[in-house]
Amino acid sequence: MAALFGARVRRLRTAAGLTQAELGARTHVVSTRITQIERASGAKPTLELARALDVVLGADDLLVELWPYVYREAFPDWSRKFMECSGRAVAVHEYAAHVVPGLLQTEGYARAVLSVGRTLGGEEQLEERVALRVGRQERLGTPCRPELWVVLDEAVLRRPVGGQVVMREQLERLLGTATEPHITVQVLPFDQGEHDVMGGSLTVLTLPDGSETAYTEGAHYGQLIEDPDEVRNFALTYDRLRAAALPPLMSLDMIRSVMEDNHRGAKVPSRSDRRRLAQEQLQQSGGRQLRGGGRRVPGRRARP
Repeated sequence: MAALFGARVRRLRTAAGLTQAELGARTHVVSTRITQIERASGAKPTLELARALDVVLGADDLLVELWPYVYREAFPDWSRKFMECSGRAVAVHEYAAHVVPGLLQTEGYARAVLSVGRTLGGEEQLEERVALRVGRQERLGTPCRPELWVVLDEAVLRRPVGGQVVMREQLERLLGTATEPHITVQVLPFDQGEHDVMGGSLTVLTLPDGSETAYTEGAHYGQLIEDPDEVRNFALTYDRLRAAALPPLMSLDMIRSVMEDNHRGAKVPSRSDRRRLAQEQLQQSGGRQLRGGGRRVPGRRARP
């Protein structure tokens, strides 16, 4: 796609009778940047540059429409395929070991997380990635929104990503999910000790046809798993994490405590205490049997 984009720029530039230096001057970049774009070498063009090229060359939005496909090529195959599956999923079940999942990040938090990426090409690219990440959250407000169930490691709450102000806004955002019927947030406290996903994060996606896909991720790698037997094992692993986590109401209390900076030294309820309180909540609400942390799960098929 980068080569196609570059070929279109070269053809349009030639038709307009412009040199690379002249086109660079009109789009406020050096001529070598135009050379890189036409040869599909160097950093990918930013959205702002694509828009400028489109206007100067009279491309009638052709370059702007091509840009998203060029941008996606900056990500490995497994990452692009995961984003595609995530955009179609009817249910997203995620364990986050290090940072708040992208679908729940505030703009400030997202900017802080994305600013440390090794592939970052500059401030413009950072703002584009932030805009794209925040834009994907719009799906949570549509009629076709997915069920989102997130288990956060306690470390996610404790690490002040972006500083205290940004982190407080992020924790407030997490507390706000309590009013969303399609979003569940749980916290896996430190006292649960070791578990199967300590090395990274895990996401299990349920697609419209009922099939499932799993995705594991670390700091600089990711793996999309589609084999049904492997996915089933990862889904079972996720259910175990969900069962070990604090129930949703207790999780919100813990998030609130961390935000108010008064949780340090407080006693986290034992597993037996959590189970007892969760059952009491269930009896009071007249609900069905609980799975994984204190909230009813309608219509989810049993796993072998």
